[in-house]
Amino acid sequence: MRILGVDPGLKNIGWGVIDSTSHQRLLKYLGHGVIETSSSWKLADRLKHLHDEFIKIITEYEPTMLANEALLFQKNVSSALPVAHARGVILCLSAVHQLEIKSFAPNTIKQAVTGNGHATKSDIQQMVKILLKLHIVPQSDHAADALACAITAAYGTPCVSDKLT
Repeated sequence: MRILGVDPGLKNIGWGVIDSTSHQRLLKYLGHGVIETSSSWKLADRLKHLHDEFIKIITEYEPTMLANEALLFQKNVSSALPVAHARGVILCLSAVHQLEIKSFAPNTIKQAVTGNGHATKSDIQQMVKILLKLHIVPQSDHAADALACAITAAYGTPCVSDKLT
């Protein structure tokens, strides 16, 4: 199973791709990165850029599953809306490309990867390095979070209902 993990956002969208065998703990790192948009761009242009870059990633890596962080209820609606726009683009493209979609609560991802549902960004980066046998820690916490999403899906962790996210 090839899993594309995504840390949704509008300014910085982390992504990471891994392969997982039927033995869930055997993971192979394939790639990661961050899609960036500028706050000076119009919203539609930012979403189009995300769309175009995400298609390139899907075409290059040919994932069978999307693993992403669920957008749960947030106190600050003004910060949640841009993330929701970006996440909508990602979910729509995943459906178009017939990817199985798994969404996880942030604390679920932290628990699955580090054993601590309240882990720090640094903890996640370190564990991603260890679990994927990387030589260096992913420098972008967005990319590390995306890889953590993919690892969580590979482990078969129960996901949030897609009806709610």
